[in-house]
Amino acid sequence: MIGYLTLIFTCQLLGELTVRLLGLPLPGPVVGMVLLFIFLLLRKSVPEGLDQASGGLLKAMSLLFVPAGTGVMLHFRALGEALVPLGLALVVSTFLTILVTAKMMQWLTKGNADE
Repeated sequence: MIGYLTLIFTCQLLGELTVRLLGLPLPGPVVGMVLLFIFLLLRKSVPEGLDQASGGLLKAMSLLFVPAGTGVMLHFRALGEALVPLGLALVVSTFLTILVTAKMMQWLTKGNADE
């Protein structure tokens, strides 16, 4: 399990390095997650130890929201001043997400409509 935790954190480190070296406008952990995904695609299965290690991290995921909640409280006044643009961005992005998800679902199930 320690080896798979090391794999997860190594992918995150490689993602951070890639973003910084190439100057990409993406979070390093997202690039690291893509690298881990590519590894799993090449392997064609998820190892049991990786499943256990990632499950343990997911159980502690709620702790990761504490800094975000603290930031919201710290910048509450600034968020209140930008309430209209933030609200509009939230509504538009939610609508676009639903629209793209629906279109993808239509496209992906098009071949299975006869079954």
